[in-house]
Amino acid sequence: MHKAQWILNKIYPLDALVRQCDIWRMKGQKIVFTNGCFDILHHGHLDYLAKAADMGNVLIVGVNSDDSVRRLKGKDRPITNEKDRAFQLASLLCVDAVCQFNEDTPLELIQALKPDFLVKGGDYTTDKIVGASFVMSYNGKVETVPFVQGYSTSSIIDNIKKL
Repeated sequence: MHKAQWILNKIYPLDALVRQCDIWRMKGQKIVFTNGCFDILHHGHLDYLAKAADMGNVLIVGVNSDDSVRRLKGKDRPITNEKDRAFQLASLLCVDAVCQFNEDTPLELIQALKPDFLVKGGDYTTDKIVGASFVMSYNGKVETVPFVQGYSTSSIIDNIKKL
């Protein structure tokens, strides 16, 4: 299989990803879920995703659709379109699956996938993490990963505007 096809095969529609999660669970693998816009992929994102992946056997990344990003971040975002963002995330060795969602939050995705671990960045507290109470209801774990200081998509955009 060509590498580009291998990457594309890691981008799932929700129904297929639910079936794949069942297969991973039957194999005894622990599923980690995180989500975000991942508009301009940077060092902070990569560190965060690698640390999230270390919490289990399979890392699934929910990525906001373009419409969802616009509603959350404003009319000038995203910089990178949803297909490209999904492809970039799927190309990472630490990411096993990518699934896009159009809602403002990943709650429906989390409820469908039922991950063993729900992971967000260090700017969140458990009570503010969407889906945390659902994951904890079946004894799943909710974790946060500290930020790598000095990295953000907004700061990258600001630096580009200064050029």
